Amino acid sequence: MRAPALYTAAGALLLTTLAAAPAGGAPAAPAAPGAAERHGTAVAAARAGAAGVRFGACPAVEDLPGGVQCGTVSVPLDYAHPDGRQIELTVSRVRATQKDPHNSKRRVPRQGALVYNPGGPGASGMYFPLIGALPEWKGLAAAYDLVGYAPRGVGRSAPLSCTDPKQYFKAPTQAPTHPSESYKKERIAQAKAYARGCARRAGAALPYYNSLNNARDLDVLRAALGEQRLTFMGASYGTYFGALYATLFPSHVRRMVFDAAVNPAPEQVWYRNNLDQSAAFEERWADFREWVARHDDVYGLGATSEEVLRSYEKAAARLAAEPAGGKVGPGQLQGAFLSAGYYDDFWPHRAQALSAYLKGDPKPLIQQAAPHQEAAKEAENSNAVYTAVECNDAPWPTDWKVWDRDNTRLARVAPFETWDNVWMNLPCAYWPAARQEPLDVRTGPGELPATLILAAERDAAAPYDGALRLHRRLSGSVLVTERDAGTHGIAGGPNPCVNGYLDAYLLEGSLPVRRAACAPHPEPRPKPAAGARKAAGNPTR
Repeated sequence: MRAPALYTAAGALLLTTLAAAPAGGAPAAPAAPGAAERHGTAVAAARAGAAGVRFGACPAVEDLPGGVQCGTVSVPLDYAHPDGRQIELTVSRVRATQKDPHNSKRRVPRQGALVYNPGGPGASGMYFPLIGALPEWKGLAAAYDLVGYAPRGVGRSAPLSCTDPKQYFKAPTQAPTHPSESYKKERIAQAKAYARGCARRAGAALPYYNSLNNARDLDVLRAALGEQRLTFMGASYGTYFGALYATLFPSHVRRMVFDAAVNPAPEQVWYRNNLDQSAAFEERWADFREWVARHDDVYGLGATSEEVLRSYEKAAARLAAEPAGGKVGPGQLQGAFLSAGYYDDFWPHRAQALSAYLKGDPKPLIQQAAPHQEAAKEAENSNAVYTAVECNDAPWPTDWKVWDRDNTRLARVAPFETWDNVWMNLPCAYWPAARQEPLDVRTGPGELPATLILAAERDAAAPYDGALRLHRRLSGSVLVTERDAGTHGIAGGPNPCVNGYLDAYLLEGSLPVRRAACAPHPEPRPKPAAGARKAAGNPTR
């Protein structure tokens, strides 16, 4: 499951007790990229290096301010045929300021381009260059051109769609933690229809939306930017194809940051990773409830985690009977509180909305949980790319009995997110395109420059074991852990210790020997309802 938003660029913007059955699927492509794809990438990169990127004013549709420049880079749809169909990726940039944020009279040497991917699959990085205005990023913005882009399929980069965006947001919806057989049959039918829609709308191009091609596209972008070696930061899913890049093109790497690392082990991609993720969300959901319970004097949702859960379930039952504003049912409630599992910045707002709803005021909950139709096109596009990439990347079980068995077991101990995660990924059981076998991410001593892995110990969307696995697979990598914290993506966030390691690496090439740890950033402060009397000792954030 993808992250719903990018923590770092917003500024403030998997199960050990369950062994999944071997995943089946359509005939798989070769595990390692063949000579044709290697040659095609070299050809495309050479062409891009000669052409460069013609940066200019951004189109109005990108909704970017005047200080940001935009351009395009041409890449082959199929790298085995570099002279065949070409697609264009949109790129954004803000040039390095070369101004020392601590000394306005000192000029900072430019170090090239820092390319960023926020994850997904299906997320766009076009807004990334704006991050240079934040205090935590000014040092990096001085030394680097900040470069974002929309990966293939995303936004205006050969956009992918699987269904009519007007039909994408259906609300209100249910979210049963233990679904009935009839409900399961309904969702299976929807998954089959969605997979057919992807095939119908994408046609012959469908198999080429995958992580290996995302890594190849990254090398073409590197060449187009005039960079001999790539400086790259990937978050969440961006760490996965970044790791593929490091495996495929180790000599093309200058510096790489993996923020909220996904487990790259071939047997984990992607079915088992999603099982692990559902299990981890249960723990983070408990963290949130415990925080709410500690602030019962503010929210009145219960003085224990169990009491807070009962308040949530009471709200879900009430919404099932009468959706708030006609749009917020149990499904929308679950989606809103799932985001609290990604980012603790959301904790005060979600708790305040739940409290207000149970006290008779549904407006905050409607504001936070109701779908916004104006965002339907972007959301549908993002979900289409997510589905295509994950389904194309690896074999998935094609027998519903496997999904039903594994997730029924998991839901007994992790009910909060398990079945929602199933429904999101179930089209992969019925995917019409051939699946690949995942590349074995691994580099030997001396093959790759030192890289930096950042991880929060209680990250639910990218469970910590993924960072440990990536650390072992990339020789010479360094792992920095934020202890007892669970924000999904910690680069450039509220932890100065983490940011110190990030800046030292990207600005100076300096890293600890193997591992380092940072204390957690402070927990969010409670936020009472508007007009409510501030509780003593509980100031608002």
